[in-house]
Amino acid sequence: MNIFQMVPNLAFGDAVGNDILAIDRLLRAQGYHTKIMAKVVDPKLKSARAEIIKEVPRLNKNDILIHHLANGDELLKQLPVCDAKIVFRFHNITPAEYYFPYDANVYSICKKGREQLKEVNSLPDYCIADSDYNKQDLVNLGYRCPIEVNPVLVPLEDYDKQPNKAVVEKYNDGWVNIIFVGRIAPNKKQEDVIKTFSWYKKHLNNKSRLFLVGGDSTVKYTQRLKEYVEFLGSDDIYFTGKIPFVDILAYYRIASVFLCMSEHEGFCVPLVEAMKFHIPIVARSSSAIPYTLGNAGVIIKDNNPVIASLAIERVLDDESFRNTIIKRQDERLSYFSYDNVGSQFLRIIDRIRLI
Repeated sequence: MNIFQMVPNLAFGDAVGNDILAIDRLLRAQGYHTKIMAKVVDPKLKSARAEIIKEVPRLNKNDILIHHLANGDELLKQLPVCDAKIVFRFHNITPAEYYFPYDANVYSICKKGREQLKEVNSLPDYCIADSDYNKQDLVNLGYRCPIEVNPVLVPLEDYDKQPNKAVVEKYNDGWVNIIFVGRIAPNKKQEDVIKTFSWYKKHLNNKSRLFLVGGDSTVKYTQRLKEYVEFLGSDDIYFTGKIPFVDILAYYRIASVFLCMSEHEGFCVPLVEAMKFHIPIVARSSSAIPYTLGNAGVIIKDNNPVIASLAIERVLDDESFRNTIIKRQDERLSYFSYDNVGSQFLRIIDRIRLI
């Protein structure tokens, strides 16, 4: 039996690409013959054995084709001619309205992707959503095939690598370091992270910094954020841009708190990464975030900067409370272990083989 994974763009370092690579390693370790197919493959991923395709190949009826959905894709139109068992791995598609003021092209791609998602609701034989939130999204869009939830497969041992020592030494100085990791994107609401930090620094702790770790999704939004920082007159706010993995590890190592004010997430892998580094999490209750956190972290109801700042203060000042938060995060992290998530995924594959 062959298992193929397909995605329009196999990108280096993003959550979808990492999930694809991790699934491929998992399946090959179980003796499956696998292949990754994409219209565009990042040159940094030459070792991934990914095949560049222009159209969907005609596969065997006993084969499984896992199509990763995170945006619109012209390849979807060709799937009806494919004889394999079709599985959608759904990571969610950002609602287009977030990008309307910032990037017409991304707006168009997201809008088309959401429309296309509904148009192909009768196409898959099976769906694997990486969160309960994403499963419900599929149900709302009219999907009636079996839908199972299986988290993003994160090889957590990768985060045990040595970080950039220069970054650690520079910022490991007793100041409070607040971080958010993720693309600079309108749906992630970095302006609310900035607003919260500004209030926290002004009213609660002047010896604090904010690091927004991640590359741009649209230049205009990033520029607006920087203008907002100037408007607030806030110091010690850093945009790292796209940086190497060893630098990301360094920012996790020096972090005091992980602050997430995102409004739309299909899963949010950085929450799991923060758990790995025992960083207390303060996060807004939206989209998939409550699912990913479970009963871990400190969940706030909305984007109120005062409430979020006071939550940060309590996490840092109340040792007993902080220890409780970290303990719950550690327990939640065990659910996302490679062995647990991988075993879940393989059981789902066994069920798909029988349909």
